[in-house]
Amino acid sequence: MPSYLSPGVYVEEVESGSRPIEGVGTSIAAFVGFAQKGPFDEPTLITNWSQYVSTFGDFVDGTYLASSVYGFFSNGGGICYVVRIGDGEPAEGETGELAVGSEVQIGPYAVKPRPGVAGEITVEVTEAEGDDPPSDAFQLIVRRDGQVAETYPSVTTKRSKENVATRVNAKSELIEIRDPGRGAAPARPEPQTVALAPAAPAVPAAGSAGALAPEVYVGDADRRTGLGGLEAVDEITMIAVPDLMSAYQRGLLDLESVIAVQQGVISHCQLMGDRVAILDPPPGLSPQQARSWRTDSANFDSKYATLYYPWISVADPASGRATLVPPSGHIAGVWARNDDTRGVHKAPANEVVRGAVALQTQLTKGEHDVLNPIGVNCIRSFPGRGIRVWGARTLASDPAWRYLNVRRLFNYLEESILAGTQWVVFEPNDDALWARVRRTVSAFLVNEWRKGSLFGLTPDEAFYVKCDRETNPPESIDAGQVVCEIGVAPVKPAEFVVFRLAQLTGGSGGIDE
Repeated sequence: MPSYLSPGVYVEEVESGSRPIEGVGTSIAAFVGFAQKGPFDEPTLITNWSQYVSTFGDFVDGTYLASSVYGFFSNGGGICYVVRIGDGEPAEGETGELAVGSEVQIGPYAVKPRPGVAGEITVEVTEAEGDDPPSDAFQLIVRRDGQVAETYPSVTTKRSKENVATRVNAKSELIEIRDPGRGAAPARPEPQTVALAPAAPAVPAAGSAGALAPEVYVGDADRRTGLGGLEAVDEITMIAVPDLMSAYQRGLLDLESVIAVQQGVISHCQLMGDRVAILDPPPGLSPQQARSWRTDSANFDSKYATLYYPWISVADPASGRATLVPPSGHIAGVWARNDDTRGVHKAPANEVVRGAVALQTQLTKGEHDVLNPIGVNCIRSFPGRGIRVWGARTLASDPAWRYLNVRRLFNYLEESILAGTQWVVFEPNDDALWARVRRTVSAFLVNEWRKGSLFGLTPDEAFYVKCDRETNPPESIDAGQVVCEIGVAPVKPAEFVVFRLAQLTGGSGGIDE
């Protein structure tokens, strides 16, 4: 207490007895994969697509990290962390960037081979064929190893559907053309033939010095690489590893290694206890193969993991063509959007997958009936309602943790209470402290109940908080412990909605209350 030595009026600031608990964020994702450029050493905070491009580069054929991050933001995601995997030590003369082929100038256009294209590629500009062609029209011929592979007979530099960059980027399997940008249409290129340097593959070739192993994904916590680097970031709530499948497609990882990495992701989430893994199935699986893969190979049993099927087809912003991608990045965005609009307690299902134009497999109800009970969350297309997430289960066999929103709600409650009660440490361990803890936690849970997060008509039905002499006996106090017991009743999703209709006889007077 301060000492007052002379008459007067004094003002003192005192702490209130209540220490409110604020809810933590629930929609921060982490992505692990291959990028065109960027740091290897630690997770990088990304808050929008432009920031991702400036840090890690643009879309690269044969990889899915960029597509997944793009899908995350387009579906409502706001913040994510990106971990670029690789050995992090470029060979002599390299910059550490993922090579995508050097550009060659043809008039006003920069031309380069698509990543992974092998062979000697040449591009020839000739006069347009036909009688009296337009003055701005020309023909573009693409050869591989001396043989004509692609021909664009009448293209132009004008801003139209016949624009050479538009035509080539939409159809070519061999080259890409970078448009010079807005403004007046550039002059037509002069007849010429140029040779392109081949593009390097998007990921290391099998058997190369940078060949992949499961340990590349698992990483190291001390060096902040791979999944290990994410241990230092507390706010992450969901993890996706989309480029696990690009490595599988290129033969850099076999199915056994894929399973090992996915188990590593699950183990990381279980170790941290505050995040959930979003797993992808291998590409091209039929519903029967997906079921076999889930039950025989990926026979995970974890309340910290989910699996979504099938792959989705999206429009590639780089080329304008539809391409298949694993769903995990888009699903992470759906989770974030659901959290912002409805709350983490609401199952992130019956939600539209923005950017998806088609599915790799159109599921029937019978096929869905087989996949849903084993924890495979299906993505389905409904006439007039679009492509939607139609499942909200974890991979847990325990019915208490069957639903994804229950697991994520508990993660949210646990982290919020943990962060909001740090003031308790080193306080006098007595009845007054226990009462303050009860008030603080109860006030937080009442607010969650009012939001609809907890089940029950009254707070007493929704939760209880016990912190008294029973939970804190003398031996606990002597050990320096404060034990607070909390029980909550989470809301479960209405997964099966059943309407029972009965035929009434005439004059029955309706249904009695």
